[in-house]
Amino acid sequence: MRRPGAFTLVAESRGGDAGREGSIQPKILGFIVAETRRQTGHIITIDVLPETRRTGIGSTLLQSAEDQLRKAGATVVELETAVNNAAAIQFYKRKEYFVEKTVPGYYSNHLDALVMRKDLVAEPAKHP
Repeated sequence: MRRPGAFTLVAESRGGDAGREGSIQPKILGFIVAETRRQTGHIITIDVLPETRRTGIGSTLLQSAEDQLRKAGATVVELETAVNNAAAIQFYKRKEYFVEKTVPGYYSNHLDALVMRKDLVAEPAKHP
């Protein structure tokens, strides 16, 4: 997260858990870490709490990160996901990512990774 060009976006609930002084603290529902390397964006990681998946949080985080990468000058974005992570692969394909290549033994347990890529130029940045 401290690398030059890196940023983190966090999705929080409006309500949440009671804090030490009894105040309501927002609950973190998910986050995404990304970076820009020249004209290439890279999604380092994205995670959403299991109980809040399929509610649009991951989609919103990914779209927001893509918008920020575009603003930083990225024309494409890449990410890695495990070859056996069917849910993630389907999610990214729905978001117009395609499989660029397979990297053998990418993960510490020697599991292969898919490098997935998306063209950011074709889709203009959305502004709320």
